[in-house]
Amino acid sequence: MLRVSPDAVDPDAVVRELLHGGGAVVFPGLFTPAQVAEARAIVMRHSDADDGKVTHFQGEAEASGTLSLQRRVWNLLAKGDVFAQMAAHPVLMRVLRRFLGSEFVMGSIAANRILPGGPGQEPHVDYPYWDFHSPETHPVGLNASFPMNAQVSIILDPFTEESGATAYVPGTQRELRYPTEADGFFDRCERMTGEPGDAVLFFGAVWHCAMPNRSAHDRNAILTQYLPKWVKPMEDMPAALPRVVLDGASDDLRQLLGLNYPYPEVLDAAAGGNAEGRA
Repeated sequence: MLRVSPDAVDPDAVVRELLHGGGAVVFPGLFTPAQVAEARAIVMRHSDADDGKVTHFQGEAEASGTLSLQRRVWNLLAKGDVFAQMAAHPVLMRVLRRFLGSEFVMGSIAANRILPGGPGQEPHVDYPYWDFHSPETHPVGLNASFPMNAQVSIILDPFTEESGATAYVPGTQRELRYPTEADGFFDRCERMTGEPGDAVLFFGAVWHCAMPNRSAHDRNAILTQYLPKWVKPMEDMPAALPRVVLDGASDDLRQLLGLNYPYPEVLDAAAGGNAEGRA
């Protein structure tokens, strides 16, 4: 996996790696120890209080009876300012504006906590590709020539092979299909290893999955999804946020929340009352 110093980022080179290379890059030490500690404390507090919110890929956890060892914390922007700082970090914004367009939005931001003994996931691709096992539900001819997703994992605990660092198969983002058993994912995969404060940016169309945590410590990460402005976000974040957060949002956060993009709107009631005149 390509390692890129946050002080020497070439957005065009990162985009080439995401589209045409391995599909993932890591920015070492992008976040400070203080930010990591604050974010982790919030995640631990909320995931201890409510262990019923798990990931979408629960098959292995349900089969093994380990659902409580794999926890998800949603609506992070309402739980601490540090998560807005993470989502809108200048390095990420600069690269993502090249990758997804200058007005890209955030589709989701959540924490994933896998406790010791926690299960992994099935290999998959991410929203809006995540149901590509039913290709008939997508437009004909859809291909990977342009991206409709970027994922960022912000590492809060050491990501090692033992702790279940995300597995991925480099280059598979170019196939734009759901992995099958015949693809031999686990024989071909590499790991997105890293230290607390590192951020891993990857194209969500690359085949990937969390792996089982066989270490003696938790494996926490902040998972942020970014989308072109016209892709329907997975989470309705503005609806879940208190008014004070929306009113105090920075320009970058307003963009990420989709507040600058007006659609869908009731054009019959749009300003000026002349929708036909804009056709």
